[in-house]
Amino acid sequence: MNQAREASPAGYPTSTAIIGPADHAPRAWQPPGPEPARHWRRSVWGELWRWLLTAIIFALVAGIVLMVGLVLAVYWQARTDQARPVDAIVVLGTAQYNGRPGPVLEARLERALEVYQAGFAPVIVVTGGRAPGDQFTEAEAGERFLLANGVPPGAIVRENEGRDTWQSMLGVAEVLAPSDEHRLLLVSDGFHLLRAKLMARDLGFEPYGAAAVDSPIVAGGGGELSFAIREAVAIAAHILTGR
Repeated sequence: MNQAREASPAGYPTSTAIIGPADHAPRAWQPPGPEPARHWRRSVWGELWRWLLTAIIFALVAGIVLMVGLVLAVYWQARTDQARPVDAIVVLGTAQYNGRPGPVLEARLERALEVYQAGFAPVIVVTGGRAPGDQFTEAEAGERFLLANGVPPGAIVRENEGRDTWQSMLGVAEVLAPSDEHRLLLVSDGFHLLRAKLMARDLGFEPYGAAAVDSPIVAGGGGELSFAIREAVAIAAHILTGR
């Protein structure tokens, strides 16, 4: 251990300082401590954009789930035969050619004729108005077909004004109002039945569905999916708008 003496101004030693080995040893290197955490704050617009994006994604997912569910419901209804005794059979109209039913309408009329002859209802309501340039309404073409196949005139009721499903169902409610018939068997292509039933129920009827099994629009065919998707969109629109 080394000793060092401090000299007084007169040159005489006054104190002794002890210098040990530790005073000459280098200090060990120590890494710097962690930096303090930074707190990032989003702007108001950033927060709004984040919530808006979340809402858009949620709406898209919910919309896809809804559409898939509706398409599956359309398929299920198309394959469920609910033919049973009712107050009236209602045939949803579609294309006719100069008083002669087109292939799709004819298939619907044949199915209605089948359940009528089975004694399921005393009356058949044929629906559908007149397209621009046509001489006959869809209902008139349906009536002509049924008369030619042995249905008496008194068992046929015409709804002559409807240009779409909702208008036709409104017309059915009007023509059946005096007789107070409310249990209906709707006859159409299978993909069409779910929407027609929803509309009939909204008008106070108790509806059931029977698909036209011999329609050119074959169940399970390539065209059915496109019709089912279109019907799913139309059902969603009906739920939102009430028509």
